[in-house]
Amino acid sequence: MDNYQIADIFSLLSKLMDIHAENNFKAKSYASAAFNIEKLSLPLSETPREKIFEIRGIGESSGKKIIEILETGSLQVLDELIEKTPKGVIEMLNIKGIGPKKISTIWKEMEIESIGELLYACQENRLKLYKGFGEKTQQNIAETIEYYISNQGSYLYPQVEAVEPQITTYLQKLFSPENVFITGAFKRQLEIIDELEYVINSTNELIKPRFQSVNPPELLEEHDDNLLYRLLNGLKLRLYTGAQAMEKQLFIKSGSAAFSEAFVTQFPDIDYSVTGPDADRSIFKLAGIHYIPPCLRETAGVIDRAKTSPLPQLIQPGDIKGIIHSHSNWSDGSNTLEEMAIAAKEQGFEYLVISDHSKSAFYAQGLHEEKISAQHQLIEELNKKLGGFKIFKSIESDILYDGSLDYSNAVLGTFDLVIASVHSILKMTEEKAMQRLITAIENPYTTILGHMTGRLLLSRKGYPVDHKKIIDACAANEVAIELNAHPSRLDIDWRHIDYALEKGVMISIDPDAHSIEGFKDTRYGVLAAQKGMVTKEQNVSSLNLAAFETFIKKRKLAKVQAY
Repeated sequence: MDNYQIADIFSLLSKLMDIHAENNFKAKSYASAAFNIEKLSLPLSETPREKIFEIRGIGESSGKKIIEILETGSLQVLDELIEKTPKGVIEMLNIKGIGPKKISTIWKEMEIESIGELLYACQENRLKLYKGFGEKTQQNIAETIEYYISNQGSYLYPQVEAVEPQITTYLQKLFSPENVFITGAFKRQLEIIDELEYVINSTNELIKPRFQSVNPPELLEEHDDNLLYRLLNGLKLRLYTGAQAMEKQLFIKSGSAAFSEAFVTQFPDIDYSVTGPDADRSIFKLAGIHYIPPCLRETAGVIDRAKTSPLPQLIQPGDIKGIIHSHSNWSDGSNTLEEMAIAAKEQGFEYLVISDHSKSAFYAQGLHEEKISAQHQLIEELNKKLGGFKIFKSIESDILYDGSLDYSNAVLGTFDLVIASVHSILKMTEEKAMQRLITAIENPYTTILGHMTGRLLLSRKGYPVDHKKIIDACAANEVAIELNAHPSRLDIDWRHIDYALEKGVMISIDPDAHSIEGFKDTRYGVLAAQKGMVTKEQNVSSLNLAAFETFIKKRKLAKVQAY
């Protein structure tokens, strides 16, 4: 083991001790030892053991640890600290702008355990509420994390969507537009993209020289019918090649492996050589089944469904009539309530459901009872002058550890609707998570179950739940299930929506907007809902103002009377 590796061990030990708020003097001495070891000209591995203690800047404690490292290849005290520190917290040390002491605050006070969670907290304006984290610091951390994540290999759909037009244009310039076709996971609207895929009507031999430039992308793989590149921004680019049977490639690569394999097996004699703008639809006609849009080409089961009847008319972004689940600067949002309402109205929405955080969410300046009364008074005043647009009184009420909501029934009854969500103590067994969620669902004031699993894509798995039992409980208690449209959440997962629809449970596509800019996230919820085969009639936020008013009044009256 060389000096640099030993220095790294001491440096990490010092930082982890700071994160755990252990002996500050020792932490500084280990940091000093790391600095001194790195400057040594003679390798410690070749230094007699007794001479190590004579090296300037190396005390007895550090000397003993150096010998332990040289003899065992590890350091027990460091291994113990690593064992009790979440991997995501250790990974935060890679983010410039946050040192160990700030990381300690992020972990122990904010209960954040991964870089992805930290980025989400920045987007929710949560960091600036803590001492030592101003708005500029929060912005710098967010930008650094985004750069760091961009080099990790997997991307959220919006991240790929932001660069796709430039990449497509670039490929069209190289090979001409009629020879470039986007396909794969991006075309199917998957929430996580590992590779941006294209079918290119050309051969490997002709494609590779075109990519030779001043800063060429890195060629990672080459096969007879495809090339895999890594672009300078870290995104992987898969090019399916070969001029022969291109039409078949176009179709096959537009579906998942399971879908395409099933289709080819069931319809072995299909002629894929049809061309023109309706070529994709023509293939389904030749197979004698109804059209399946790319976003639904995930499983073999959808083929059987398309054999018997047309697939439902999928919900579209224009079908969203109101913004449900939004936060103003009364809690942790960026904009005033009036600004949020005016912007929603100007964007063509008919209503805004303001659902600031509840009092248990102290980190988000959650609303205590007196603030609720004041906000409700303001809502009534704004509704008088907004004309044809309405703000609904709501709250995102925390589901406490025992499953209760964090207000009395008397306070909950003052809201038009209640979104119940888990925000704290996320580490639970499935048994505990189920008890907690079902108790909240059974609360007569719960209208919508918010982000069912608490997951953050690429960052946090979320707590384990039995989706079917949760959906059954929502069906029994007439509770809608949120499809949280924030691209880091998209929770409920679209893979479980079919069961919810089967049970008659309404989905509510909500942006969880913490700013006016957040309204646009509704579209990502719609894209995910399409994959779950949701229609506008099955989505709460597609109800127009009059229908929405009827919906909440009917639900509230029926449930409270039953209670």
